[in-house]
Parts: sequence; structure tokens; C-alpha cells
Amino acid sequence: MTDPTIRAAELLAEHRDSIDRLDAVLIYTLAERFAQTKAVGKLKAEHALPPSDPAREATQIARLETLAQQSGLDPEFAKKFLTFVISEVIRHHEKLQK
Repeated sequence: MTDPTIRAAELLAEHRDSIDRLDAVLIYTLAERFAQTKAVGKLKAEHALPPSDPAREATQIARLETLAQQSGLDPEFAKKFLTFVISEVIRHHEKLQK
């Protein structure tokens, strides 16, 4: 029989390995998202469109809050996270307008 402390350490290592893989997925996903928003920012700059689209942003936040709720993630956390991401996107779009 396995010592409970050893088994706990093994389980902890497995959880941490999963977390590390998920962190990598998050980073690569964010990189792809920002590549897409950069293309959007260039298009907006070329056509003198505003860097921010408050209606779209509100729709996206509401959509992701719903997805968060459905997936068991705190909707308030999802809203804060997406609000931060959107603010970074707008900042990048504003730079492209100059």
C-alpha cells in the first residue's frame, strides 16, 4: 500500500503538470488573440475608425460572463479579465492611430 503522503505528493505533481500545460495554452491563445486584434487595429487605422467599439465590448463582456457561468468560472473574474484584455487592445489600437 502506498504511503498517503507519497500519494499526495504524486497527485500534487500531476495537478501542477496540468496547470503548467494550461498556462502554456493560455499564453499561446492570448498571443493568437492579440495577433487578430492587431490586424483589426491596422484595419481601423487605415479606415479612420475609432480604436474602441463600446457596443461590441459590452456584448463580448456579457457573452463571456454567460460562458463563465456555464463553465463554473466566476463571472465577475471573467468580466475583470476581459475588461483588462480589452483595455490593452484599445491601447494598442490607439498607438496604431498615431
